[in-house]
Amino acid sequence: MPIYTTTSDFELLDFMRSGDHGAFEELYDRYKVALYLHAKRMLQDEDETKDVIQEVFTTLWHKKDELFISSSVKSYLYSAVRNKVLNILAHQKFEVKYLNSLQQVINLGEMSLEESLMERELINIIEREVDLLPAKMREVFVMSRRDHLSHKEIADKLNISDKTVKKQIGNAIKILRPKINVFITMFFPL
Repeated sequence: MPIYTTTSDFELLDFMRSGDHGAFEELYDRYKVALYLHAKRMLQDEDETKDVIQEVFTTLWHKKDELFISSSVKSYLYSAVRNKVLNILAHQKFEVKYLNSLQQVINLGEMSLEESLMERELINIIEREVDLLPAKMREVFVMSRRDHLSHKEIADKLNISDKTVKKQIGNAIKILRPKINVFITMFFPL
């Protein structure tokens, strides 16, 4: 059993290639703090930083057999951390751009008068059809969809079982769906 604290990084890599977990742990212990501080300075997020360090060392272990490091292990690890951080930052920048453009579409995408009228008509049709449901079914459906109550809350208020609530809502949807689909296919053909 080698004494890892006095072993060079390249020797530790050689031991790792033969499956030596102790050598891997020594490399991890040598560089985890410095790499963590390096990544944290760029990411400013503790959890993401921990994830980056874990990914780098996991990759190091899994690719130990095919790994070729020409300069130094330290340089390799710093580069791997830097590349992971840059990928994360690029992805975050893309997400921000996407969310900003989505917000612009939402802000600019006011409905036309025709779309607004069709939406209002669809709402009226749904309300009329809900009013035509059997009384108990209508009551359960309205409590679920308009009042946003859970099945349990409805069951408690009406003194019925959760299964009855679920069945009533399912039946209401079976009745309403074909009627609403007719309107949608008439006014919004594909």
